[in-house]
Amino acid sequence: MKILLENLLRHEDGRTVVLDDIKAIAEWLNERCSSREIAYRPARVLMQDFTGVPAVVDLAAMRDAMKTLGGNPEQINPLTPVDLVIDHSVQVDRAGNADAFKENVALEIKRNIERYQFLRWGQQAFNNFSVVPPGTGICHQVNLEYLAKVVWAAEENGKKVAYPDTLVGTDSHTTMVNGLAVLGWGVGGIEAEAVMLGQPISMLIPEVIGVKLIGKLPEGTTATDVVLTVTNMLRKRGVVNKFVEYFGDGLSCLALADRATIANMAPEYGATCGIFPIDAETIKYLRLTGRDNEQIALVEAYAKAQGMWRQDTASSDAANDPVFTDILTLDLSTIEPSLAGPKRPQDRVALSNVASSFANDLSTITKNHNGIDRNIAVKGKDYALANGDVVIAAITSCTNTSNPSVMLGAGLIARNAVKKGLTVKPWVKTSLAPGSKVVTEYYKESGLQSYLDQLGFNLVGYGCTTCIGNSGPLDSAIEEAISANDMAAVAVLSGNRNFEGRVHPLTKANYLASPILVVAYALAGSVNIDLATEPLGQGSDGNPVYLRDIWPSNQEISDVVAKFVTPDQFRKKYADVFAGDEEWQRITTTKSVTYDWDKNSTYINNPPYFDAMINNISITGDINGANILGLFGDSITTDHISPAGNIAKNSPAAKYLVEHGVQPADFNSYGSRRGNHEVMMRGTFANIRIRNEMAPGTEGGVTTYLPTGEIMPIFDAAMQYRTANTPLVIIAGKEYGTGSSRDWAAKGTLLLGIKAVIAESFERIHRSNLVGMGIIPLVFSNGTDRKTLQLDGSEIIDIHGLSDNIMPLMEVSCSITRKDGSCQTIPLLCRIDTAEEVEYLASGGILQNVIRGLLQRQAA
Repeated sequence: MKILLENLLRHEDGRTVVLDDIKAIAEWLNERCSSREIAYRPARVLMQDFTGVPAVVDLAAMRDAMKTLGGNPEQINPLTPVDLVIDHSVQVDRAGNADAFKENVALEIKRNIERYQFLRWGQQAFNNFSVVPPGTGICHQVNLEYLAKVVWAAEENGKKVAYPDTLVGTDSHTTMVNGLAVLGWGVGGIEAEAVMLGQPISMLIPEVIGVKLIGKLPEGTTATDVVLTVTNMLRKRGVVNKFVEYFGDGLSCLALADRATIANMAPEYGATCGIFPIDAETIKYLRLTGRDNEQIALVEAYAKAQGMWRQDTASSDAANDPVFTDILTLDLSTIEPSLAGPKRPQDRVALSNVASSFANDLSTITKNHNGIDRNIAVKGKDYALANGDVVIAAITSCTNTSNPSVMLGAGLIARNAVKKGLTVKPWVKTSLAPGSKVVTEYYKESGLQSYLDQLGFNLVGYGCTTCIGNSGPLDSAIEEAISANDMAAVAVLSGNRNFEGRVHPLTKANYLASPILVVAYALAGSVNIDLATEPLGQGSDGNPVYLRDIWPSNQEISDVVAKFVTPDQFRKKYADVFAGDEEWQRITTTKSVTYDWDKNSTYINNPPYFDAMINNISITGDINGANILGLFGDSITTDHISPAGNIAKNSPAAKYLVEHGVQPADFNSYGSRRGNHEVMMRGTFANIRIRNEMAPGTEGGVTTYLPTGEIMPIFDAAMQYRTANTPLVIIAGKEYGTGSSRDWAAKGTLLLGIKAVIAESFERIHRSNLVGMGIIPLVFSNGTDRKTLQLDGSEIIDIHGLSDNIMPLMEVSCSITRKDGSCQTIPLLCRIDTAEEVEYLASGGILQNVIRGLLQRQAA
């Protein structure tokens, strides 16, 4: 809250920030909540390439629109510093051998050359725009280890001014840097673009939930176990749209990397952010990561001068606690080894209960009733598969690969396993994808990489890989056995997301775990084994080997971290972070103010978002005669709405690519093609696991086209409705749009012709993204929902009250006309939350609003 107050004070201008905004922060101390809307200006923007490429495409399209409308295209330029880290494109095509990294990098460059040429163009075309090349690391780990300053200093009006480092990012796990006491959170690409162009973020003063940490982690537990427990605890409490702040004596027992792990998963526990204070541990980490001594001194001096320094104390007097809206307490001594799954990150399962939990969930995961007997033969192999077998074991994701304790712990358990004579089961695809090159340095210097290699955990790349669905193919014989028998195959990964269809199309159960447990489950080969009581396998001496026999002690892990993680490693690997390797430097592009679009490109295409604006077509007003395109249940994620992974060979997107000369082997992923709206609109609602209640008994992106009753792909139905000039709506349950801050989940929705989404509740970022694209988010009122209304998707929807005088959080009227001609009218809450968002809607979206403002100022 102090950071928000400082931000308002520094930017008070009597227009976007007024005195009453500042007074509202002071008044918050009395009520501990507020309905006041404020304009917040972060210091910088962080992007990854899946969301960053479409953002740069939008900026290029905005330059074209400005030029067409008679404006100066060079006015479309980042006014706020932007760092884009290319980390989402590498896939695990090759794994389990010494050449995997080299081969995956070569394939990445080959597949993404058009995208990378475009980013190289953006690098020279836009000011304040830096690109961290591929093969460097994951954006959040690079941010934590290098980009973040904690405190900024800049010249303003001839004076040097210090202020807190703040940011927004186009990835929901931007919150990871909260562990370093840097306030930041994920926003949609659309909102990030507005920030880049100098627009403030309109937000309500948040409630702040304090989490008091006490005690100390017991032997055999990790920061991963803490964050899975916190995620489960805070989901139960309900912290959506709230800030979470950690405090208490337990902080003294958490290394900075542990704090970053906990902060990383703020989106999974539903919070806007999960911030930690500045203290001696912060300074220790800045030194460890090779930050400049002058910068470190500034951080400490500023924090102490501003009253933002946490003093390490043994006092437990609640009177000394900060002021929060509410306080929860977590005793770290109660933490136990845990996983989360099989479908949601908040569904924590104690390690000792994983086998029984999977058995209980099996009937909901697959229709295959073969149980857990290993009786599915694999063609050409000397083994059979069973439900519950682990086919992917991936050390992946910024959540854990930024943490030397769990990473070196994985190396130690691998060493101990190899020495005992254990091997990974032959059906398990193993991979190691660190979030920075520093991990490779301390693995090599400690000698632990060789043991990981012996178990198949060879380096496959520096990027998000399996955590975002870039897990690559399984052995074709294994894929065939799983598909033919509808098996409940399992992935165990050290990631932060395990939603249906995300990790791999064929892994129906996906568990999040520490890197140490990832190695353990690769050895076990199945989640049907109780690792607390059953052996992992037989050692070279013929005796059973249990997990407890190879698990490293907390002290051993701590000693290895202290010995082999050094500041020189960070200085060395980040010395030329923006330069890239020879492959990157060889990529050429032309210099120009506007981009020379290639109409034949299937990666980069000029989107049609500004066509209505250029042609002066009004797109606001009441919605009349709308058909329902999709009727969905609870927890529809942005992965369901806009998948990032593989493009199915029989999908509308695949058909488009084939028509444009792209062979299936070169489809790449949806995430890599986000710069082409033609692919992405065809991929909207194309997740293979999404279930549309309008097409009962089906799975995948299909719907019933109402005029004929035919079941067809959602994209095909939407295009037929467009031909008939029929507006569309989506109806859904609770937590619509949860998951990644995926702007294409809103952009694709718009391009399908959807005018409004009616749900029981929305995830924060996705609601904002919908508004940013001119789509109206509406919430059921008075206890109604699709079930109480007995909707089946055949109804005609009319929504009134949107023609003029729209107010934040107003009530609108919805008329539902059924097949029998009967009509029912219900109220809906319009989730246009702020006056700023009303302006966005009136302009047709946030980007259109920015262009209108620039044109008006140019004309003045």
